[in-house]
Amino acid sequence: MKKVAFLSLFFASLFLRPALAQTAQRIAVDKATFANPLPVQFGDPYILFSKGTYYMYGTGGGADKGFAAYSSKDLMNWKAEGQVYFHDNKNGWSDPKANWGGAYWAPEVYEVNGKFYLFYSAQWKENPTQEAENFRIGVAVADKPTGPFIDLANKPVFDPGYPVIDANVFFDTNGKAYLYFSRCCYKHPVESEVADLARKNGWYKEIEESWVYGVELKPDFSGVIGEPVLLLRPPVQLSDKQSEWESRSVTAREVNRRWTEGSVTFKKDNTYYIMYSANHFGGQYYAIGYATANSPLGPFKKATNNPVLQKNSDKGGQVTGTGHNSVTYSPDGKEMFCVYHGRTEKTGDERVVFIDRMQVKDGKITISGPTTKPQKQPSGVPAAVTNK
Repeated sequence: MKKVAFLSLFFASLFLRPALAQTAQRIAVDKATFANPLPVQFGDPYILFSKGTYYMYGTGGGADKGFAAYSSKDLMNWKAEGQVYFHDNKNGWSDPKANWGGAYWAPEVYEVNGKFYLFYSAQWKENPTQEAENFRIGVAVADKPTGPFIDLANKPVFDPGYPVIDANVFFDTNGKAYLYFSRCCYKHPVESEVADLARKNGWYKEIEESWVYGVELKPDFSGVIGEPVLLLRPPVQLSDKQSEWESRSVTAREVNRRWTEGSVTFKKDNTYYIMYSANHFGGQYYAIGYATANSPLGPFKKATNNPVLQKNSDKGGQVTGTGHNSVTYSPDGKEMFCVYHGRTEKTGDERVVFIDRMQVKDGKITISGPTTKPQKQPSGVPAAVTNK
């Protein structure tokens, strides 16, 4: 009888082990967490998901006059991939000796027909009038998301006649591609009731503004089709509900500029959403709003619940300067995340990356952030990744 009992227990344990192991894995997945900020010192973060791996690109991150990348399987743990774009590639068109070290800013990478295309902004070396801000948008291509990226041409994608930054590309369901960008504040003074208020109070003589435009891209990204369309700009009237939050850098006397920049466009349920950032990227009031439209080039209507992400330091938190976001999804595609940069008391002036859950319901965007406390890992992360 003892032998029979032993054999029964032995065979039962063989069946129980896999079940117990699976239960342990489920518990590990359920308990897995992450917390902001991520250990990545990027401004203007953008995430590409390709073949089961996330790739993050951004401004800075240790890149020398170019762009670096990080990779991850779970959106929580990131591996440095090194520099993936160098300004001095065979088709380089930028000027690394210009202001801000050539201003290599806001890279975004898209996978199209097995190739990877990096859109970015930098100082154009063609600068006969010696403009301090001579930014243009370029595009480079690579066979891998980690580069090396080579410029498609030895010139920017197009020249609108004024400095532009913050390229974002949207691919519509009809196969057309659209380029969104921000016209810089530089030498762009705009009359408004906010400008009148600044003069009246002796703050500034003029207020410069940046505006977001959109234009259709040629299929091969060699240029644009038609003329850019104005999509978003700061409010003209003080009575406009958007005016208060979009003018904080002026009313707080940080600087004589109002920004509309860092846009990202996506489509959901036949509605086009464009998210954007306002206020000074280097200040505490940088914040995110959005607008909606029925077509990719508008007209766009700003949302009544703007801003949807802003500092929490005035509410007992430690995060400021929240802005220039992109959008990504959990590994199973069920959860949506807002990827953005911000600052904390600990990071000081250094911009670091945050990811927080966002929801789009009934035409309304909400973002559960900024957070610094532990939160559940993104849904659909394989147990094998969690248990590494």
